[in-house]
Amino acid sequence: MTIRTRFAPSPTGMLHIGSARTALFSWLHARQHNGKFILRIEDTDLERSTQEAVNAILDGMEWLGLNWDEGPIHQMQRMQRYHEVIQQLLDCGKAYRCYCAKSRIDDLREKQLANKEKPRYDGLCRLNPPTDTNQPFVIRFKNPESGTVQFEDQIHGVITFQNNELDDLVIARSDGTPTYNFAVVVDDYDMKITHVIRGDDHINNTPRQINLLKALGATPPIYAHLPMILGPDGTKLSKRHGAVNVTQYREEGFLPEAMLNYLVRLGWSHGDQEIFSIQDMIKLFDIKGVNKASAALNPTKLLWINQHHIKNSDPEQIAKYLQWHMDDQKIDTSQGTNLTNIVKVMVERTHTLKEMAEKSRYFYMDITYDEKAKKHLTPELTPILIELKDRLTELNDWHATAIHQIIIKTAEKFTLKLGKIAQPLRIIVTGTEASPPIDITVELIGKIKTLQRIEQGLDWINRLYNN
Repeated sequence: MTIRTRFAPSPTGMLHIGSARTALFSWLHARQHNGKFILRIEDTDLERSTQEAVNAILDGMEWLGLNWDEGPIHQMQRMQRYHEVIQQLLDCGKAYRCYCAKSRIDDLREKQLANKEKPRYDGLCRLNPPTDTNQPFVIRFKNPESGTVQFEDQIHGVITFQNNELDDLVIARSDGTPTYNFAVVVDDYDMKITHVIRGDDHINNTPRQINLLKALGATPPIYAHLPMILGPDGTKLSKRHGAVNVTQYREEGFLPEAMLNYLVRLGWSHGDQEIFSIQDMIKLFDIKGVNKASAALNPTKLLWINQHHIKNSDPEQIAKYLQWHMDDQKIDTSQGTNLTNIVKVMVERTHTLKEMAEKSRYFYMDITYDEKAKKHLTPELTPILIELKDRLTELNDWHATAIHQIIIKTAEKFTLKLGKIAQPLRIIVTGTEASPPIDITVELIGKIKTLQRIEQGLDWINRLYNN
């Protein structure tokens, strides 16, 4: 049997972090067994579904590297197939038209709740089909009235439902559009899905879907229902906890590899291992090893994992991701040192690519001095800066080692400690008090920009103290 999993988001918003974990687990299960991973867009909710959301889901999946083998398959393009199956169920007596007005259904529900009963349709049109059939109707599935529905969930174990607790599910609305539970069943049947991995908020849908599948003569897939992801405070994840959409994590500077590493550890573990490559995940992941309890986000741990991947990945690959953030921050990198060189000197100093871009701005863009610079840039620096400028002007071998020697010789000439020169020079050429070692920083800024900035610093000191 070929393992076939699916990820089936509704395009009503961005790719949520919980949905991304579901996609990852489904993708890993398929990849681990040399199976197929299908992407399905469940867009039958016409009022809420948007093309913008579809694009955001596809963009998020592509950024994470969760490639699909089939799809994206849109439910709206399968309407004819749904209508065929609905008619098939009607013809064989496994579904019926329900003419009950919405007001009657609402009243029935209120009475049942008042009597502390589970709200469910009472089967009026199933037992007594109306003679006046010129009214609007929905189509309901004839759920078995007795017996049980039992399935072995890969995470929660054996789960049993009594059929008499399940009402006759609406499978087509009055306008003819299929409902979620019906379309899902037809899709999983037609696409030969063997394993359904989804959130545990769908557990109550599962017995209804199993009964529908059996009515179609299909073997139900194997189910695994994932517990929800909670916020750091243990409550339901929401926008007040910060980023909940995958695209936000990209914008905040996280690597896709780090996000996948973090997501795979939300509810699953392999001993004490914290860092996983994609290959590790495919080799080691086991859906049966997912914890039943909900996992909580830990932003500190995510930052740590992200920095680890930044530090231990190929700098050229990191530079490609960094370019996106440089462009996003309007930093023109077309002139100046290669971004790979920037990555090499900044990996130890930043936790995210957004932070790396922000702290690397001075390598490419004009700089300004803030109030903190005043304590370092004093008139006493003028002869020292002139000396550095003259020596650096004559330097043909523009490398950190040679630059370092010039700084040392200048310090010796003025009988100063190295730091008394290095820190003012750092502020002069970067506009900040922190950077990689000053000799490397000056090398990467380049000769022309370095000399221009020293001249700018001299002018700034002169104007500040002589006006």
